[in-house]
Amino acid sequence: MLYYLFEFLEKQYQLPGAGLFQFLTFRAALSVLLSLLIAMVYGKRIILFLQKKQIGESIRDLGLEGQKQKAGTPTMGGLIIIVSTLLPVILFADIKNIYVILLIVTTIWMGIIGFIDDYIKTFKKDKQGLKGRFKVMGQVGLGLIVGLTLYFHPAVTIKEKDSSTITENFKVERVFGEETKAVRTNVPFFKNNELDYADFISWMGEGAEDYAWLIFIPVVILIVTAVSNGANLTDGIDGLAAGSSAIIVLTLGIFAWVSGNIEFSDYLDIFYLPRVGELVVFIAAFVGALVGFLWYNTFPAQVFMGDTGSLTIGGVIAVIAIIVRKELLIPILCGIFFAESLSVMLQVGYFKHTKKKYGEGKRIFLMAPLHHHYQKKLYHESKIVTRFWIIGIMLAIISIVTLKIR
Repeated sequence: MLYYLFEFLEKQYQLPGAGLFQFLTFRAALSVLLSLLIAMVYGKRIILFLQKKQIGESIRDLGLEGQKQKAGTPTMGGLIIIVSTLLPVILFADIKNIYVILLIVTTIWMGIIGFIDDYIKTFKKDKQGLKGRFKVMGQVGLGLIVGLTLYFHPAVTIKEKDSSTITENFKVERVFGEETKAVRTNVPFFKNNELDYADFISWMGEGAEDYAWLIFIPVVILIVTAVSNGANLTDGIDGLAAGSSAIIVLTLGIFAWVSGNIEFSDYLDIFYLPRVGELVVFIAAFVGALVGFLWYNTFPAQVFMGDTGSLTIGGVIAVIAIIVRKELLIPILCGIFFAESLSVMLQVGYFKHTKKKYGEGKRIFLMAPLHHHYQKKLYHESKIVTRFWIIGIMLAIISIVTLKIR
């Protein structure tokens, strides 16, 4: 809203300072500051409200040290993240931008699914929460919306260098062509780093590229479902999910900034994505909200994000990665989520296999997800979280370095 107001004031009255709102970095800075303030100042009020309504976490007895002390800690704290993100975005972002609209829809959509899950756990006293099939249906529904929008919306385009020209100073310059629709993505570590989803159905013959959505949309659905579930599994000890997610989202912000800048995308030999730079404002607000939430979520946590927060975080990360065409980097960048999910799959699969084969189930880890394994080994929560953050930072650096290692 303020973006359009100051744009009007600049055009009509040349108001001093109004032109600052045309700068992406200025609006991103305002977004991160405002989201931090909202999360830190009004977060306390939300926590007190949750306590007043007795919206506390019911803890399953898993035999973990310090677990019983957490009973009654307010949950649904993901509301802090959602509110702290959306308000700055509405104020400072170009909310007509299709990418910003998609992320707002993602935040609200996944927030509602997570809220329903937390509501059932808290007020219906059902520890299972929303049944898995309904949760997956919600994730698939979001993936379908995102996939269809990115495939068919006319504003979702790429612009590639398609010719060279020699200037009067005898310098060779690359000339960018017109915006085109394409379902291509960047492949890390490879020199010819493009993958076209349409290639998977090229065997269908001429005109097969018109049906690339048959491949693209299921991939989007898979990524949204996998990453949101991964974030959900990671949310098990104080500060782990919020801190790890802040690192991931900040890295995606760098990708969005360079992909939306014609000079940097040219230098780094990645797709130039018109209008995608506006994501930086949303990402800045989201990072601020996550860091502000950590103010109350670090050990010992005063509030838990619940599925309201974790499912929202995972959905937003997945959609940003798909938009900036870095979805193939997710196993690296979201390595913490990936390891947590993998530990659960391995544990369950191995237990079922050994029970069927030997009549008694055996385990690979002391407990899954992975962070509980280290809790069982009597590592303190703070040590586990800090070490996971360090690993997350290393994975983020590796992901950024892939821009030039090819």
